Amino acid sequence: MYRIVFTQVLSRIDPEDIHHLTVGALRLLSATPVVRRLVHRRLAPRDPALRVQAFGVHFPSPFGLAAGFDKDARCVEAMSALGFGHVEVGTITAHAQPGNARPRLFRLVRERAVINRMGFNNAGAAAAAKALGRTRGVPVVVGVNIGKTKVVPESQAADDYVTSAKELAPLADYLVVNVSSPNTPGLRDLQAVELLRPLLRAVKEVADGTPRRTPLLVKIAPDLADEDVDAVADLALELGLDGVIATNTTISREGVSSTETGGLSGRPLKARSLEVLRRLRARVGDRLVLVSVGGVEGVDDVWERLLAGATLVQGYTGMIYEGPLWAWRINRDLSRRLRRHGVADVRQIIGRTAG
Repeated sequence: MYRIVFTQVLSRIDPEDIHHLTVGALRLLSATPVVRRLVHRRLAPRDPALRVQAFGVHFPSPFGLAAGFDKDARCVEAMSALGFGHVEVGTITAHAQPGNARPRLFRLVRERAVINRMGFNNAGAAAAAKALGRTRGVPVVVGVNIGKTKVVPESQAADDYVTSAKELAPLADYLVVNVSSPNTPGLRDLQAVELLRPLLRAVKEVADGTPRRTPLLVKIAPDLADEDVDAVADLALELGLDGVIATNTTISREGVSSTETGGLSGRPLKARSLEVLRRLRARVGDRLVLVSVGGVEGVDDVWERLLAGATLVQGYTGMIYEGPLWAWRINRDLSRRLRRHGVADVRQIIGRTAG
């Protein structure tokens, strides 16, 4: 049914307009306690076999929503109710900013992909902190993804991230430093180890100082050279980070016809995202939590990422093409596959095919 609606209606409307309408509807769901609880009871993951623990946090399912959908933490409860085992909000910057000029979001339906050049449009860290501070009516694991304010020069980037971390780390189940979006000029330069080290050290000091010590992860780009992936992995171990999220969107246009600028997500990113995950696992083993994102479309992809060493898997673009029951179906199918393979705990398969 959703595919018919998407093909005949949604695909003919500007994708950013659809996004705003969707977030508005989900905010209404989040604000309606009876409906929210009913949806959560029906769609949220409940199979004990799906439960995982990562950096001291308990997740009802390894499959979660990647950053980029809920930029201002406005509908975390609704996304949890729809079946996501965790919701990563953001990217949030210290100061509110409008992002890049429209149009800035493009569907590539034939390739089941999306190009975005949003530019970290968000209401700022203080507004997100206010939203996250509200009492939640359903359980939800929330990650907070922070990035650099566009107008802040590279020399002041660490201070900018620290400002966001001070506002948001106490309210997050885990915190993510995003240095890998292609849509903020100069941001990806911060992935260079000599620039990344002081930035991560400064943010980690804030995260470590919260009452419950907020786990800290770094999100990297798929376009890093293999030796740079290794260098970031080594740095994460050196600094005592909790994990790495791999990967963000790509600037590559291999396999797609569009030449729009921005970050490409969806099916074309699948192979490289898996390749980076396998490289990270070979480098760090189980010493870091690895979160795999990029090109995840269904249970086959989630299963493959878990076998390759990911403890958590995220998606977003797939929901555009599969609809609001996407996460629920993935959890259902993952539960069935575990039973079919005689596996009582999803943690038993993590890293099984890793070298």
